[in-house]
Formats: sequence, C-alpha cells, structure tokens
Amino acid sequence: MYKERDISINFLGRNLDSPFILSASPSTDEVEMVANALREGWAGAILKTTSISGQQVYLKNPMMSSFGTMSKKVFGLGNIDLISKYHIEEIEERVKYLKKEFPHKLIGASIMGSKKEDWQTLASRLRKAGADIIECSFSCPQGSMGEEPGKMLAQSVEATEKVTAWVKEAADKTPVLIKITPQVTDIVEVAKAVKRGGADGITASNTIPSLLSINIKTLEPYPTIFGEGSYSGLSGFAIKPITLRTIAEIAKNVDITISGNGGAYSWRDAVEFMSVGATNVQFCTLPMHYGFRVIRDLKSGLMHYLEEQGFTSPSDIVGKALSHIKSQEELKNPETHSQIDTERCIGCGLCYIACRDGGHTAIKWNEDERRPKVDEDKCTGCAMCMQVCPVSVIKMEEKLNSEIYYYTEER
Repeated sequence: MYKERDISINFLGRNLDSPFILSASPSTDEVEMVANALREGWAGAILKTTSISGQQVYLKNPMMSSFGTMSKKVFGLGNIDLISKYHIEEIEERVKYLKKEFPHKLIGASIMGSKKEDWQTLASRLRKAGADIIECSFSCPQGSMGEEPGKMLAQSVEATEKVTAWVKEAADKTPVLIKITPQVTDIVEVAKAVKRGGADGITASNTIPSLLSINIKTLEPYPTIFGEGSYSGLSGFAIKPITLRTIAEIAKNVDITISGNGGAYSWRDAVEFMSVGATNVQFCTLPMHYGFRVIRDLKSGLMHYLEEQGFTSPSDIVGKALSHIKSQEELKNPETHSQIDTERCIGCGLCYIACRDGGHTAIKWNEDERRPKVDEDKCTGCAMCMQVCPVSVIKMEEKLNSEIYYYTEER
C-alpha cells in the first residue's frame, strides 16, 4: 500500500498541490464545471479560449467525433470547436469568482486576438481580474487568426515573437504561457521565438489538424452537419507520441518552463511528459471521457510511482529521460535478436506471420506444438515480433562486446 504523500510542485512561482490541471477545453467553458473539478481535487484550470467583446463566435454542432472501437472508441477525439462563446467580460468575472472560492488553486484563462490592441486588452483585463496565468492560443488547428487566413499564428517564427512581446507587455508580472503547435518545420525555432518575446513558459502543445473519418456509404466527413464537415482538432491518446517529441525537443534546446498538453490519458502518460521536460501536465479528453473524478487515479498513481521509484517530489522526474534520447547517428550498434518465452506463449502465431511478411523470415513455426522458434542467424532484432505479441512474452537481447542489455516494453 502506497503512502499518502506530498505531490506538490512549483509552476511559474505558484505552488500546485499536484502537477495536474485542466486545459482550456469544453471542460472549462462553464464556471460550475470548473468549480466541480477543483472540488474533486484538480490543482487548477485554464478557462476556455476567450476573445474581445463584440467578436462574433460561430459554434457549429455537432462538433465532436472520434475513432477507435468498443471501449477504445475515444482513442482519438476530434473537435471542430474553436473558441468559447463567452467574451472577456464574462471570463473576468469567472476568474474573480474562482479565485475567491479557490484561492489556493491555479486559475488561468486562454486568449486569442486578431491585432495588437485585442491581445493587449485581453491580457490586461485578465491581469486586473487576478488570473494566475494567461495562456495565449497561437495554435488552434481550425485557423487562429494567423498571418494568413486559416493559418496558425505559431506557424510563423516572426509573428510568434512579436505577439508574445505584445501580450507580455500588457500582462506585466502575470505569467504568460504561449500555446504552440507541432505543425511546424522546426519546433525549436518557434520555442526560441517565444522566449525572445518574453513569455514565461510554453504549452506544448495543442490538438493536431485532422480529418477524423469518412462515411463510406454517404461519403460525408465526421462530424457531419447537414451532409458536410470540416477538419477537426485531434486530441486524446492518439497524439501522445507527437506531444512527447515536441516537449523533448523544446526541453533539450530551450531554457523555458513547459506545460505538457495533448495526449496524456493516465498518470503514466503524465510521468512520461514530465520525464522529457514538462513541469506540469494539462488534461482535456481524459476528464471529458471519464469525468473529473479521474483526478483521484492520477494523484494516487503518481504517489505510488514516487514511492516505488524512490523520488521525493514530482520535480525529481522533470527532464530525467532527456539524457537517454539521442540522434540515430549517436546510437550504439549492438548485435540483437529476439527471445521468446515459449512457456508463456499462447501460440497465436502473430509473431511468425509478422516476421514472415514484415520482418526477415527469422521465426519458424512448429505446427504440431503451435510454438514459434527464433533463427538467430537470420534474426536482425528489428522488434516487429515484440510489437504484435498480445501477451508480451518477447524481448530483444542486445549484445555489445561483453555487455548484454534486454529491451522490453511495459505499457
């Protein structure tokens, strides 16, 4: 049994009771929902992206779709939503109310503007309202008032630096986070622009532009509105690998605080985000799917992990995996082959088929015993067989000089 323990962490000068906050999303678009989440135990929330008074907001419904099957139907969630219907005057009041009711929680808000006056007005009003953090959406995948129609602001290094400086000037001492997109040629250059602009941190990153699916009977896209659809912002577990790479690239090259966002679906995912450089982790699709109560699992899982690994604080995790991430040229070149635990093998034959038709024909099949056998002379150790094994009984043995290392995967 793990011990109840302190899992607080400092994020941009504010002590959070855990590294877990709600991202700007449908879950933070109604004040009573945010209040319920904070009562459940979330360390904070960033209110859904707001805009200047008078800006017209057109929300089209149905706005969500997903892909996956059975219990994993929301493996990836697509949303054609862009921005909150509530303007800055409403969000100001919500910030004031939430700060009064939950003084020890992080209360932030996300903003989006189309010109300097808008960005600075939004930032100034949130600062005066008492927001703990101002997050700037430079990355909504449906088109976020960038330099060109339909383009994301964070896809321009120059525009990113310029607008960041505008916001920070108006925000003064209130911390500013810039929410970027991985849909760029060089994420490091964008991150450097954020730092040059004076931001306090980066939210890495956002949903991914996507087309969720096509109904092959009607040829209509999902979600469908009177037979037509649009591109969605893809969130959920499906984009976790992209977010991991984005955080790691920034952390390895730019000295700036990172808030991880996009694809975390468990405490394990959060630990991975932190291990490559995130100081805290934002959640969106997970609580939308399973409710705000998932915070209990996130916190208890992290407590257990810290106890098991001998860490004293969540901050001990931050960046610990970065030294293990190398370029392909830097990697060693061991002699490798697969090992199959035939005692635990269920005889499905998937490894044999994968090696026969997608590997190096290095696995032989005993039809009578329904058991695979590795031909080490032919096996290159590509690990395709390990990926398809449904019961995880295959590992890679790597030999380099007199050293042996075993590669396994734990999920």
